[in-house]
Amino acid sequence: MPGYVIEREIPGAGNLSMDELHAISQKSCNVISELGPSIQWVESYVTEDKIYCIYNAPNKEIL
Repeated sequence: MPGYVIEREIPGAGNLSMDELHAISQKSCNVISELGPSIQWVESYVTEDKIYCIYNAPNKEIL
C-alpha cells in the first residue's frame, strides 16, 4: 500500500506538551477511522510550526 505525508500547520507545535500532542493525535485518529479501515497511521514528526503524519492508504484521494 502506498505511503503519504500529511502536513499540518500548527503554530507553536514544537512547544506543545505531550498531553496537547496526544489530544491532537486522538482527533486525527478519529477522523481517519471515519474515512475507512484501509488507512493506517505509521508515525508523526513534530517541528516548530508543523506536524507531519505518515499514513498508508490505498490512494491519496481517500486522505
